[in-house]
Amino acid sequence: MRTRLALSTLAFLALLAGTDTGSGIAQAGSKAPLYWVSAPPAGAQLSVRGGGRNAFIVKAAATDRRKEVRLSLLGSSPARLVGVAGNPARGVVSVPSSVPAAGFTVTFVARTEGPDSIAITRTVVVMVRRGEVSLVGPDGTARWAYVLQATDARSAPARSARIISKVSTATSDGQPNLVLALAEQQDAHGTQWIRARLSTLPNGTTGWIRRGDLSALRTVATRLVADTRTLELSLYRRGKLVFRAPIGIGRAGSPTPRGLFYIREKLTGFHDPFYGPIAFGTSARSAVLTDWPGGGVVGIHGTNQPGLIPGRISHGCIRLRNSDVVRLARVLPLGTPLVVR
Repeated sequence: MRTRLALSTLAFLALLAGTDTGSGIAQAGSKAPLYWVSAPPAGAQLSVRGGGRNAFIVKAAATDRRKEVRLSLLGSSPARLVGVAGNPARGVVSVPSSVPAAGFTVTFVARTEGPDSIAITRTVVVMVRRGEVSLVGPDGTARWAYVLQATDARSAPARSARIISKVSTATSDGQPNLVLALAEQQDAHGTQWIRARLSTLPNGTTGWIRRGDLSALRTVATRLVADTRTLELSLYRRGKLVFRAPIGIGRAGSPTPRGLFYIREKLTGFHDPFYGPIAFGTSARSAVLTDWPGGGVVGIHGTNQPGLIPGRISHGCIRLRNSDVVRLARVLPLGTPLVVR
């Protein structure tokens, strides 16, 4: 049975090869004149993410420490090797972002220099994993991206899929628009797609956006939780509580929507004291105030009536005392996932 291994999309995979009697290659310290120190096992089937950056490390050494070892690839393949000669020799075998759907084989070679040169080879099979790959985690890490050009969010990662929503480059307040990235997938034509959380009704809608229409992914390790029962807002960073304050939420006729959202924009410089000194726009929308400017965007902002907090006092927005929203602004980054429960 072939060994199956998955290459990381964000870093390299280093596999320390043990004694492989079938290939005649031994570990360091054996009597083999040339051996693999680190390499995928012979015949391994490497599963790579189509459209991503994939690489693995190979190292080879000679028993005679005076000899120099060089690495190379045998034949032609989509893979590339960048190596440094030495004893041991070190190299990184990288797989490009677009690879054949049927996969391919890669054979890399270690060879000593000099008239009595010897060589060993190792062959592995590279297959493409085209399924959905989660972008959430590890350890609560979230990822987001700016929208670089106006585009469509579709029901599936394909140009022919139904359009769910238009996605603009700016929010209704004129700020750069961003989306929370949940997963990625490559279609049959090699186009990479991102499944993103959207700021549209119904709340909780997600859609697939072409990767090329988005910026590089950025990461946050924060999570904001609004509790509509205890009327508290809490911010966690890597699971540790870093902020907590009482809040005002929507009245019965215009409730603050519950669900999973994200922090979409930060606004300052208000002339209307009703909003306080700072406001955050979220991806949440009011289901009853859809005719409001911006489509009823739910914000998190200060207030000119701090005595009403905590309470059910708003049209759906989350209100904080001004001192609390200023304190929150120091620790709340854009793209932070928001849970309203």
